[in-house]
Amino acid sequence: MSIVLRAVVLSALALLESCQLSDPEQTSVQEGFAVLIPGGSVQTEVRYFSAENFVGEVIDGYQAPVILLTFEAFEALRKVLLEAGTLGLGVKVFDAYRPQQAVDHFVRWAEDLSDIRMKAQYYPEVEKQHLFRDGYIASRSGHSRGSTLDLTLFELETGRELDMGTAFDFFDKSSWSESEAVTVQQQSNRTLLRTLMTRHGFRPIREEWWHFTLEEEPYPETYFNFPVR
Repeated sequence: MSIVLRAVVLSALALLESCQLSDPEQTSVQEGFAVLIPGGSVQTEVRYFSAENFVGEVIDGYQAPVILLTFEAFEALRKVLLEAGTLGLGVKVFDAYRPQQAVDHFVRWAEDLSDIRMKAQYYPEVEKQHLFRDGYIASRSGHSRGSTLDLTLFELETGRELDMGTAFDFFDKSSWSESEAVTVQQQSNRTLLRTLMTRHGFRPIREEWWHFTLEEEPYPETYFNFPVR
């Protein structure tokens, strides 16, 4: 093995080791789940534990700014991180497990057509009464099964996110994975994220470039409601 290649491999292994779970024996996390600890090749930005989201307030069920996911999804994410690390990249996770009470909060918000305080930032071209029809809001979410993640890529050297053309949770067709409304470079960045995730067992959806679900999710029929804490 060449010196350069060896250095890349060792660097990737170091990044992989930096992706850690909380010790379930020391937390009150639901059995089969754990907290993803940010650091090194992992960043987190839990917008639902803040007012910086499409609702404009802290979402029900988010009692701490942490990312929860199933052990199986975590192990698959570790493989994504290993490959991303060889490219000088890490992952930034916005959301993973989402309790049903949070989904219910989204539904109540969507039904209140008078509340459009975040429209200009998150859904400028979509009428709020069409959020259900267009599939942006639903009464059930795969996130509640614990093996779905919303994430992007960032440069390890600078900490900057790759330019994906739209922000996370931007309700618009320009956020579709293969939208031609973004630049060639932005399309390439989305393709890279999609390639990394699908290669390691996650499936994407058409409408959101940031959204991926583990193919072999352990709880395919269970929608959990324990809080994020």
